[in-house]
Amino acid sequence: MVKSMTGYGRARETRNGRDITVEVRSVNNRYLDCAVKMPRAYIFAEDAVKSLVQKHVSRGKVDVFVSIDSLGAEETVVAVNDALAKSYIDALRHLSQLGGGMVKEDYYVTDLARLPDVLTVTKADEDLTVVSADICAVLEEALRAHAAMRETEGKKLTEDIRRRVDTIAALTRLVEERSPQTVAEYRQKLLDRMREVLQSTAADEGRILTEAAIFADKVAVDEETVRLHSHLSQLREMLESSVPIGRKMDFLIQEFNREANTVGSKCSDIQIARDVVDMKAEIEKIREQVQNIE
Repeated sequence: MVKSMTGYGRARETRNGRDITVEVRSVNNRYLDCAVKMPRAYIFAEDAVKSLVQKHVSRGKVDVFVSIDSLGAEETVVAVNDALAKSYIDALRHLSQLGGGMVKEDYYVTDLARLPDVLTVTKADEDLTVVSADICAVLEEALRAHAAMRETEGKKLTEDIRRRVDTIAALTRLVEERSPQTVAEYRQKLLDRMREVLQSTAADEGRILTEAAIFADKVAVDEETVRLHSHLSQLREMLESSVPIGRKMDFLIQEFNREANTVGSKCSDIQIARDVVDMKAEIEKIREQVQNIE
């Protein structure tokens, strides 16, 4: 199935006390270019995120946005500086004694807790493998939504390209039908001119046949139209492919242009020239659409 390079996917999930949100946005690009934006504290998971994106996307400019809110209290550790707390207690007792009993020795644990550096709050060590796995699990869901949107866009592109392929096929058949007529018309014009010049003298039929044959060889487009039909068949097969075919299609469209240009340069017939112009217009529209295909 054809997929567009343009897409968006979002997923949010709470895993191991972390509220993880991942957004994936992509636009067309010649190659895969993945940029990840996430909190600095979790930058260790960037390589895992990029690796997962590469498994799902082969072409496009992909931006991944990761936001993480820590909800679990187990992620923080409150520690008591025992030595410092004891020093504070001893110091307070000493102050009480210095007062000669005039200072009441009355203090509470909460009072001690307010003293500088008695309590320290630190972040618990995290299992980096688990955190990376959690982020990638949410990313997987976002990529599924992203793929679904790209498939929807891909269907629209496929339908449009198929219509244009049918138009090019019809124009190619018109060129094939018209090409032999141009030779017959050239032969008749040549005969009329010779008769006009020679007047009463009989025209040299052999010479006319020779000139007509030379002209026919010069304007023959059989090879080009056969290749055009072959390219059209190949393009239809690509549209049914389940693997990324954007680059191949881009190359094939260049071959379409080459054959159409050759037909246009060979034929001086007005009707064929018009058909070729219409054909090239359709080819150009397909080329624009192919730029969005993965």
